Amino acid sequence: MDDKIKKIDIIISQGKFEDLRQGLHEIGITGMTVSKVLGSGMKKGHKEYYRGNIMHTNLLQKLNVTIIVCEPDLDIVIQTAIKVLRTGEAGDGKIFVYDVANVIRISNGAEGKDALQY
Repeated sequence: MDDKIKKIDIIISQGKFEDLRQGLHEIGITGMTVSKVLGSGMKKGHKEYYRGNIMHTNLLQKLNVTIIVCEPDLDIVIQTAIKVLRTGEAGDGKIFVYDVANVIRISNGAEGKDALQY
């Protein structure tokens, strides 16, 4: 396995997903896993009214977009995400990058970079 494999987690608001998906598609990234998550950060939640009572909600609904790439593609994915998501305001999201020890495709046993290719 000569190319290092990286996992990128991008935490964003739900309304920005289509912009991110389109931006990634334009650079050839179509494989991703998307999960609904709850989180809090700089925005610190918001007020909601339930049956006339104020309820403070600390956790906001977000999306976690996970992408696995070989290291040469890492910078273009990150720069594309920043380009389409950055507004300069709190709540733009976060990008986390992790090392991946190995990837194995279950259907044919391919490993590493070969498991990422179709």
